[in-house]
Amino acid sequence: MVLLDFVDLDPDLADLDALGGFFVLRTGVAPGRALPTLARAYADPTAADPEVYEDPVIFRVRKVAKSLGAPQTRIAVSVAHQGLVARLWSVSLGAAALYGWVPDLDARRLRWDPDGGAPRDLWLSDVRALPAEALGEVVTEGHLVPLAAALHARYTISARLLWGNAGSALAGAVRQLDRWARANGRPEVAERARALAGPLLAHPGLSGTLDRSTLRRRSCCLYYRLPGGGLCGDCCFDRPPRPAGSGSRPPRSSPGATSG
Repeated sequence: MVLLDFVDLDPDLADLDALGGFFVLRTGVAPGRALPTLARAYADPTAADPEVYEDPVIFRVRKVAKSLGAPQTRIAVSVAHQGLVARLWSVSLGAAALYGWVPDLDARRLRWDPDGGAPRDLWLSDVRALPAEALGEVVTEGHLVPLAAALHARYTISARLLWGNAGSALAGAVRQLDRWARANGRPEVAERARALAGPLLAHPGLSGTLDRSTLRRRSCCLYYRLPGGGLCGDCCFDRPPRPAGSGSRPPRSSPGATSG
């Protein structure tokens, strides 16, 4: 990929802050303890036989499971995955729509705090600009594919669910950019976001994950199975399914819940 020299226009990516917490990318060295790179998180867990707290992915899934009271591990895996892919799409698409270029999010240079949350969970050592058209290579090939492989190496989780999460997160980033653009009189930002997102959904993993007319997803992220959980705004269900053999009423839908 060809590096561009546009970074001097906003070397710290500070303009992304205005788009919302999920779009923020911190640069430089994170204060406090050293954070693992995402390349480290994606690494084969059998290669070094790490202890659980040395494995960022397992640490994050356990943290999510505990904080949400997830009754099944795969629910926490899905929610943890959804949160990270939403961050990656938001940062990259937000920059491409706002600046016209995307930061190089090489997993070897992008550090992640599995114990933190947006906007202080992702830190990029230095900013290098790539053409906006490199968005798919930066996120899909650079992160979504190895992240899915990392989760499969550690847990039993459906590939269809993971790619559905990724498609949903991409659509969610587009919607947020559209809202911000309308509120701030920047229609070109929304236009660029839509133009860039469309071709991304042709990727073999992302293709078919969303209904193209409604942008509702075609797989479930399992959020409704959490205690008190309801339906996400783009859920494939119209109402939460009842557990097999259950005569109880399903929980109420919660369109404001994190999209999944």
